[in-house]
Amino acid sequence: MTDQAPAPYAGPKRVLSGVQPTGDLHLGNYLGALVKFARLQHETQTFIFVADLHALTEWVDPKKLKSNVREITAAYLATGLDPKVATIFAQSAVPEHAELAWVFNCVARLGWLDRMTQFKDKAGKHKERSSVGLYTYPVLQAADILVYRATHVPVGEDQRQHLELTRDIAQKFNHDFEAPGFFPLPEALTQGPGARIMSLRDGSVKMSKSDPSDASRINLTDDADAIAQKVRKARTDADVLPEKVDDLAGRPEAQNLVGVYAALAGKTSQEVLDEYAGQGFGAFKPKLADLAVSVMGPIGGEMRRLLADPAEIDRILGAGAERARAVAAPVLADVKRIVGYWAG
Repeated sequence: MTDQAPAPYAGPKRVLSGVQPTGDLHLGNYLGALVKFARLQHETQTFIFVADLHALTEWVDPKKLKSNVREITAAYLATGLDPKVATIFAQSAVPEHAELAWVFNCVARLGWLDRMTQFKDKAGKHKERSSVGLYTYPVLQAADILVYRATHVPVGEDQRQHLELTRDIAQKFNHDFEAPGFFPLPEALTQGPGARIMSLRDGSVKMSKSDPSDASRINLTDDADAIAQKVRKARTDADVLPEKVDDLAGRPEAQNLVGVYAALAGKTSQEVLDEYAGQGFGAFKPKLADLAVSVMGPIGGEMRRLLADPAEIDRILGAGAERARAVAAPVLADVKRIVGYWAG
């Protein structure tokens, strides 16, 4: 073993991200992730997967899992991902993810996982009843990233800790097995404006598919009438829109709707206020509704068209899995050689 600093990774820049197939993707997913996936594919090698291995950390109906995978894939395609440009695949179709995760389970340390706040949040008071998978899924996330030697990962604030764990695992592997620079130390791509979209019914909580109120979110599959109705019924306050962004402080619903408008229009919140300052929500919400329908309506229509042809979605996923394995398999083969596995 040696204490020398690992050599820097010299491979190509790659981006990787994925979404769990739990269905009901919404406006927050679109603005926070999907629209950025579509942009990134034209900037660098991009791997986007459906995280069906991660889906099993909590109970999921087996009869729904495959259809949920297709729905997420349809959302990827409907929001601009091109399977000829980006590599789109189901995680479970690339067994190298799970095999590398076992190696990383032996590299990571319990103390590192004990510090993962998301496990504490998800397990709540029932830690002992939680699956081992829920506890170790950040290690699988590290394998998801590093099996492609991805250098950049789009993350929100709630995932930054997991990316730091990935970096720790990569660095420890490189050091322990005297393989300097073998794995890169991936960097975060911050998601920027629109990354945190709040509930339409409560501006203090994030928009979520788990919210019991369907009125709290705009689903990607909503039609134009549903989108417009949800925006018009969104919770607001009685004050007019201010001239400055700073004056939205303490007004979470107003701040959220201005942020949604800005993200959909490709503007800053200040630019939105420059246009609508002094107006009440009776005037602003119809404009926001029209904008949301114009942007989101076609996405829902395209998803419905894609989902009507599941065989084509399966073909795209199959081709993507082949491309993904062409990259992942050599990396895993090198890992096996490095750790000393008997390969026959």
